[in-house]
Amino acid sequence: MPGTSSAPRILVVGGGYVGLYTTLQLLKRLQKGEATVTVVEPRAYMTYQPFLPEAAAGSIDPRNVVVPLRRTLKGAEVVVGEVVSVDHAARTARVQPKHGEEYDLAYDVIVMAPGSVARTLPIPGVAERAIGFKTVEEAVFLRDKLLRALDQAEASKDEDFRRRVLTFTFVGGGYAGIEALAELEDLARYVTKSLRTVRQSDVRFVLVEALDRILPEVGPEMGRYAVEELRTRGIEVNLKTTLQSCEGGVVKLSDGQEFESDTIVWTAGVKSHPVLEQTDLPLDERKRLRVGADLRVTTEDGSVVDGAWGAGDACAVPDLTNPGAFCAPNAQHAVREAKQLGDNLVAVLRGGQPTPYRHAYVGSVASLGLHKGVAQVYGVKLKGYPAWLMHRVYHLSRVPTTSRKVGVLLDWTQAAIFRREIVSLSAQSTPFAEFERAAGVKQITASRS
Repeated sequence: MPGTSSAPRILVVGGGYVGLYTTLQLLKRLQKGEATVTVVEPRAYMTYQPFLPEAAAGSIDPRNVVVPLRRTLKGAEVVVGEVVSVDHAARTARVQPKHGEEYDLAYDVIVMAPGSVARTLPIPGVAERAIGFKTVEEAVFLRDKLLRALDQAEASKDEDFRRRVLTFTFVGGGYAGIEALAELEDLARYVTKSLRTVRQSDVRFVLVEALDRILPEVGPEMGRYAVEELRTRGIEVNLKTTLQSCEGGVVKLSDGQEFESDTIVWTAGVKSHPVLEQTDLPLDERKRLRVGADLRVTTEDGSVVDGAWGAGDACAVPDLTNPGAFCAPNAQHAVREAKQLGDNLVAVLRGGQPTPYRHAYVGSVASLGLHKGVAQVYGVKLKGYPAWLMHRVYHLSRVPTTSRKVGVLLDWTQAAIFRREIVSLSAQSTPFAEFERAAGVKQITASRS
């Protein structure tokens, strides 16, 4: 292995679930001087995505949804930048830092954990009009946009304008889409109680799902219950329906519906990170990194690629509990894969043998808004308040670091006592506007830094 004259250099690409937990496990297991660990991640924090819907709804402070990497990964070097290509034959990764020119970063062992990105389709208008729901920035933006839309509609007598800004369209019936939709509808329902001219019935939420069900992870029965729950609240659930176009904010569906919508949220699946195609590592037909059950990168014939590991959404990890299948791209698998990867990597560095990753899927929980949810865990089906409570307890136990657990618990306590926060901070996108007006600047500049 290159660089064996000194401590092996381990490079972790990505600071999400796999990147964070793999690094934590390495730091826990490695002895001082046994290896160095470098993490390259575009953001200086890891986002706990299951809490994004509650951050959007004002139940959790957005800062408690993210985990600072440098403070959490003491002992590792954290580089805020993006790996844009990997030449594993030369053991170098090309890094684009936040500021400055690209450079090559040498390593001896690489852990590929770049995660996934939104899987978009070439639908007219999607790239220009839609927004995803994978980052805390997107969650905060949607929250502020909803609150701003309610304020604008309250002050306007233009019915066409009110109808457009009060229509929220969600494409995709998986966890991200359903939980975001349900939490934001809950927020709108709460806010309209204090408005004079905007009623809850004026706010329109539309779900578009290509399949005949939503939340497939919780099973058919709980999926049907979720549909009934959403429809009872006035949410329009369109199953076996696809988005045809949204150019100019005009939504056109496959069933012939056509309406204006100022807010279009795209949560119709994910795909492996495109950086994988800029490497010389073996990929499968879906552009996922090929890995074995022990999480070492393998070629198509099963040969191990020395010094390369991978796990999480970007990898095709064999599911040993379901022969022929692969582990689902979710947090439950990612966290467990990461810990196994860390243990295996240390074992191989010390001349030992890696252990195959095996985990039977426990089940799933999903929130449908405050005090509402669905769950199927170990075959037990729950709905309503018990499922919602299980959702909160489970994710509170899984969010990294004690400080974030305490922060989330305090947020929930405050929201229970004083109700949820309904102040929009949309002005933060143009922080110089007030000063520029005072200075007599007519053309407001929104791009100063």
